[in-house]
Amino acid sequence: MTTILGIESSCDDTSAAVIRDGFLLSNVTAGQAVHESYGGVVPELASRAHQQNVVPVVHEALKRAGIDKSELNAIAFTRGPGLLGSLMVGTSFAKGMACALDIPLIDVNHLQAHVLAHFIKEPDADNRQPAFPFLCLLVSGGNSQIVLVKNYNDMQVVGQTIDDAAGEAFDKCAKVMGLPYPGGPLIDKLAQNGDPNAFAFSKPNIAGYDYSFSGLKTSFLYFLRDHLRDNPDFIEQHKADLCASLQKTIIDILMKKLERAAKDLRITQVAVAGGVSANSGLRQAFCQRAERKKWEVFIPKFSYTTDNAAMVAITGYFKYQDNDFCDIALPPFARVTI
Repeated sequence: MTTILGIESSCDDTSAAVIRDGFLLSNVTAGQAVHESYGGVVPELASRAHQQNVVPVVHEALKRAGIDKSELNAIAFTRGPGLLGSLMVGTSFAKGMACALDIPLIDVNHLQAHVLAHFIKEPDADNRQPAFPFLCLLVSGGNSQIVLVKNYNDMQVVGQTIDDAAGEAFDKCAKVMGLPYPGGPLIDKLAQNGDPNAFAFSKPNIAGYDYSFSGLKTSFLYFLRDHLRDNPDFIEQHKADLCASLQKTIIDILMKKLERAAKDLRITQVAVAGGVSANSGLRQAFCQRAERKKWEVFIPKFSYTTDNAAMVAITGYFKYQDNDFCDIALPPFARVTI
């Protein structure tokens, strides 16, 4: 048996998970409500909260898994990308624990882990998994990428944002409307009662499979500015329609490039991953394309969309099979691609 402890601390969620032979035994996450009043994640506060959370979270993950730390074969940790201070906490803890137990250390790329979340198995579940090669739309607050996944350890970014990410566009447009942080989930909730065709916003014309969302944010800001000049209550009176129209625009941008990539590469296995994959409109768009384009789509459980240690542990499990371990001297990194 191979038992891996995964530790995730790339942003503001402290998470630990245990996977044995590919099956998830536990997945524990502690959030950080301290950032809500600031309208975004404050890096220094995030790293301090990780220091408080990491020990109890790991303890609880081992307890729920019903194992002792002596049964672990290796410890996998998120090395990057992410907030450097937050990563330092998880990295340091993983190194110390691996040294104390005299077991291997496995560094995990946070973006690859999001993609491999589709391979987490649960007892008594369907556990349907994509076949290689497949395309994965990786969308979050910091990344928007189309990834060609040839194998667990062979991924190629075929398209990515040249400026802002889709999740960032959701959050910043929500902030302009006066919605609290994080704004993406609130836009999704309000959009369900709005008309997605009520308003039209700018869509970029970028070559290839790359994305751009900065123009959309500017278009949205100017649109509100012009209407608020004539009607100070415009946002409050049209909030649901604004959210629905904005959400539809972002999803249309994402899906147009994904459809083109799938057609050009002749791939019908298509997945979505990352925090924005929890968006109900995006999930619905995937299901619609499954019928129209004859895709076989893979949509993660909600618990695997946001940052979590289960995806780190499953990535560590695959790397363990290849004896792909890391030196204890390796530092975390804030920026990197797949």
